[in-house]
Amino acid sequence: MIHKNRLTNTFFDLVRLDSPSGQEKPVADHLCALLSARGYDVHVDNAGSFFGGNSGNVIVRVPATGPGDAMAFSAHMDCVDPCIGVEPVLTDGVIRSATNTVLGGDDKAGISAILEALFHLEEDGIPHPELFLLFTVCEEAGMFGAKHLDFSRIKAREIVVLDSSGEVGTIIVRAPSKAGLSITFHGRAAHAGIEPEKGISAIQIAANAVSRMKLLRIDEETVANLGRIEGGGQTNIVPDCVTLTGEARSHSNARLMAQIEHMRLCCVEAAQELGGNFDFSHEISYPAMDVPADSKLLHRALHACNDLNLTAAVKGTGGGSDANIFAGQGLSCINLGIGMSRVHTTDEFIRVDDMVKAVQLTAALMQR
Repeated sequence: MIHKNRLTNTFFDLVRLDSPSGQEKPVADHLCALLSARGYDVHVDNAGSFFGGNSGNVIVRVPATGPGDAMAFSAHMDCVDPCIGVEPVLTDGVIRSATNTVLGGDDKAGISAILEALFHLEEDGIPHPELFLLFTVCEEAGMFGAKHLDFSRIKAREIVVLDSSGEVGTIIVRAPSKAGLSITFHGRAAHAGIEPEKGISAIQIAANAVSRMKLLRIDEETVANLGRIEGGGQTNIVPDCVTLTGEARSHSNARLMAQIEHMRLCCVEAAQELGGNFDFSHEISYPAMDVPADSKLLHRALHACNDLNLTAAVKGTGGGSDANIFAGQGLSCINLGIGMSRVHTTDEFIRVDDMVKAVQLTAALMQR
């Protein structure tokens, strides 16, 4: 049976452990001790060494007790700030943070659901295929744990990620690709009071370029945003350098690249008009996820929702997750809503009943 009190206690134990991105070792150590004591094969890879983190991903192998192809279940260990000193409180079936921090349900509720589902199957002797539990690091900072995951240790070709808000029964099948953008404009410095005509303002070039750009909602699949401007100096000096940092996202790779090229051409036109020059670079942070309608994993999830009387909702999202990275590796992947609400804010909360539903759905999928 599913133990609601154990599930809640597991969650409380996890959220009380400080784990900002890159500093997940307390959670990793806790999970390793907990699962090793139950006899599972636990391994921590070296993902953290690639980006200066203090822990790698925790990879757990659970031997098969029944037929079927191997499956993997994943949730991340890190939380967004402010996440130090979380103290959870349970009131009327709802868990919140008692202090001015996030709760950490994103994604420790996912970890808790995976653990309780496994314990439920094992203790009740319910057959399951070989399972792999993937508890990743540094998801919030750019999915760096998933990007450097030791995939050689994972036999599964299907991965269920528990890392979406929304009611239990929400199944995320589409998520965009994201490109990070950096644009540095170079002008020419001059004394702004004595000979400004000898200068070329990098800020003016940047403003001209931005005024030409289509930004924010571009179409039904594409968005773009400039989030930071840095540069300049004293007011009596014509600024010779300014940098813009932004991003573009799209469910369509062709539309993503078209938006990036549009933004670059706006810079070309601004530099031609005002002088100066610029450096423009982009980097794909993660690929798009697009689960086909005939996906066997998706249909099993839909059947499981029906069996559990959960209202299934197949959706897309504008955000990315480890699921994007797994999909980019050619694995069949879905991302489940687990009932967490107002994530990334200090008003974050989750209902215990929703956590139980997430365990039920996860356990059903673990049985294939």
